[in-house]
Amino acid sequence: MDRGAYCRKIETYLCRQNDGHLVRIVGPAFDRVRGWAEAGIPLQVVIAGIDRKLDRAQPSIRRQRPLRIEHCEAEVLQVFEEWRRAIGLGANTVSTVSGRRAVQTSRAARHSASLPKHIDRVIGEATNRLVLAELAIGLRAALEEVVSELEVLRRVAGAVRGSARAELLDRLVEIDRKLLSEAREAGSSIIQALEDEAREELAPFRIRLDQKSYLTAFEACIDRLVRVRLKLPIVRFNE
Repeated sequence: MDRGAYCRKIETYLCRQNDGHLVRIVGPAFDRVRGWAEAGIPLQVVIAGIDRKLDRAQPSIRRQRPLRIEHCEAEVLQVFEEWRRAIGLGANTVSTVSGRRAVQTSRAARHSASLPKHIDRVIGEATNRLVLAELAIGLRAALEEVVSELEVLRRVAGAVRGSARAELLDRLVEIDRKLLSEAREAGSSIIQALEDEAREELAPFRIRLDQKSYLTAFEACIDRLVRVRLKLPIVRFNE
């Protein structure tokens, strides 16, 4: 997607989220968005950043004035960093100012995260997913198994140290991997569309990756899209 089309799609989405108020992306705002395009930030990542900013904004403020794209930069870069880490793209694949800033965005949040709180959050998200939506039988069973096992791990999460903690973290990775595998099977009808979306997201980075790295990132990108589409929690814990 060329930079002009990228900017216009973001502008259209921003206007729609502002209840139809025209919010133009011109001047310094256009330069900022162009920087995101040059950093390879996928359009869907920018949209997710806008949504995150809207979720954080107080309703009274949202009613008083429309949201401008400049006010979404922190959230866009935060989501981009999460995206980059989720699919395994190293910092050396990000070559622009916006991209380098994105790599540093979520470090403080990661350092402040606690393992017990993480497990509590995952249990809550999985439980809400079970209660609030119709699910394929296989996916429901997988989520129920996740909740059951995490409830056991939660009892010791605050006390484990050293090798015991490392083993618990490895177990979270295994649980996460199994959940995604079963989710792929349950959502097999949408995989082709997600593969196309993954190729589009990775297009800006294709020439920077060797074939092995690209295929690894491609599979990780599909996993991320499956997680987003099916609203699945991230079980693994990134310190």
